Amino acid sequence: RPGGAGMGGSGDASRAVADWRLAVWTLCSVLLPVLITAWCSFQRSRRQLLFQDIFLKSKHNWHYTDLFGQPSYCCVCAQHILRGAFCGCCGLRVSESCLKKAEQRFLCKEIMMRGAGAAPGSMPHHWIRGNVPLCSCCVVCKQQCGTQPKLCDYRCVWCQYTVHDECMVDCLRTEDCTFGEFKDLIIPPYYLSIINQMRKEKRTSYEKVVPYGRKHWTPVIVLANTRSGNNMGETLLGEFKMLLNPVQVFDLSKITPAKALQLCTLLPCNAVRVLVCGGDGTVGWVLDAIDEMKIKGQERYIPQVAILPLGTGNDLSNTLGWGAGYAGEVPVEQILRNVMEADGIKLDRWKVQVTNKGYYNLRKPKVFTMNNYFSIGPDALMALNFHAHREKTPSLFSSRIINKAVYFFYGTKDCLVQECKDLNKKVELELDGERIELPNLEGIIVLNIGFWGGGCRLWEGMGDEPYPLARHDDGLLEVVGVHGSFHCAQIQVKLANPVRLGQAHTVRLILKSSKMPMQVDGEPWAQGPCTVTITHKTHALMLYHSGEQTDDDDASSLSE
Repeated sequence: RPGGAGMGGSGDASRAVADWRLAVWTLCSVLLPVLITAWCSFQRSRRQLLFQDIFLKSKHNWHYTDLFGQPSYCCVCAQHILRGAFCGCCGLRVSESCLKKAEQRFLCKEIMMRGAGAAPGSMPHHWIRGNVPLCSCCVVCKQQCGTQPKLCDYRCVWCQYTVHDECMVDCLRTEDCTFGEFKDLIIPPYYLSIINQMRKEKRTSYEKVVPYGRKHWTPVIVLANTRSGNNMGETLLGEFKMLLNPVQVFDLSKITPAKALQLCTLLPCNAVRVLVCGGDGTVGWVLDAIDEMKIKGQERYIPQVAILPLGTGNDLSNTLGWGAGYAGEVPVEQILRNVMEADGIKLDRWKVQVTNKGYYNLRKPKVFTMNNYFSIGPDALMALNFHAHREKTPSLFSSRIINKAVYFFYGTKDCLVQECKDLNKKVELELDGERIELPNLEGIIVLNIGFWGGGCRLWEGMGDEPYPLARHDDGLLEVVGVHGSFHCAQIQVKLANPVRLGQAHTVRLILKSSKMPMQVDGEPWAQGPCTVTITHKTHALMLYHSGEQTDDDDASSLSE
């Protein structure tokens, strides 16, 4: 028995040792990846701190990346690199160890020429060696460039021409740059030098200065909201800076549209085009800034506005032919071609005045500017819930798909709860001063454009009933009613028609009692008893792209 007890004790000890070893290995297997990840993060942040000082003082627009998207070679040592820094304006790519040498050796794109010996109205090519775009062709021999696995061939950062090493001759190094395919959109550095000199001499006749060889010069200004929709703004900023003069490209998270649009006053009258990269809210922000230019007496510098849709709904973009959403499927070069080919049209803009009842009229009325639509009812409730959720956790709403899924969730919830029922008993509606008898409704929507709710043609519905044509430049609003969230969903899939209440130049809506959700162009709020008056405010100069459209192309072109 003592021997058996001893054997039992040794067995327990061996099991304890085995359990201890298992615990140690389990702990190691968990901690090791965590430690490796933490060490890599520390090293990366350390590298970024080391480079930060160089990046801030540099004339290049350096960005650091852990992995280049295509085979890349250092412009200094010519070695193949997987990670390093790249310039978002001229396209230089360098390894970490060669960054300081590249800073000293290579010049970036000059937004304004400073050389005293440069001839006015011209400038030479600015060649960068290596890392040419895929599938680019040599301007001399017309053969493909960049096919060898090494640092080879040249690219001009302005005209984007590419040349083989063996085809590069002295005349190409010294000849004047033509600025390539997008010469009518680019603001040449020498033009800004001339304007700068004129400002010093207090001359303001800028319209007489036209870049050499530009018969139809329509410079473009790019305004990108890096916080819109699917967060593609940052990538687009770099791509546009590569193709245009960096001075033409603005990040709206760092500068307001009002300040950015002052560049228009240095350019020819009625010639500038603005490309807004963002959602409908960003477009409205830019159009408000253009209205401020009118107030300042700068009407002759008013630009025409094109849209690259990065938001969630993008109904205004859809109406003007720019599509329901951009996810990188179209090259930036094609976007610029579309801007060049687009036709100018007008867009009605409306004043929405909300006057609260009571308070002895001491409160100032709320005033909004409407481009798309105004609504009261279930769609405004969905927008209100969505915005409240997004303000609490903004990091979750970085994808267009997630945003639409949240809208769908709140729409389904309202189908069950019906928070906006009996709206017809709570409001009165007047169209051009005439009282409208309302049927049983949960929502009223006032439309200025053809699309609503992320791509639905609300006024047309199923298209099986006769209805007056709707336009966005005729000074008329279309007013419809909906029976609830489920009715809205049926209209979106063309299984039902809206309740068409009429068209009018002026819309007046009186909320008699209770608090109801309202929205103007996707900006929602909860509103108590009030009077809402919608009147025509002004026109905006927009650009219409008649190429790629969504469904019902023919009906769209007829109705607009």
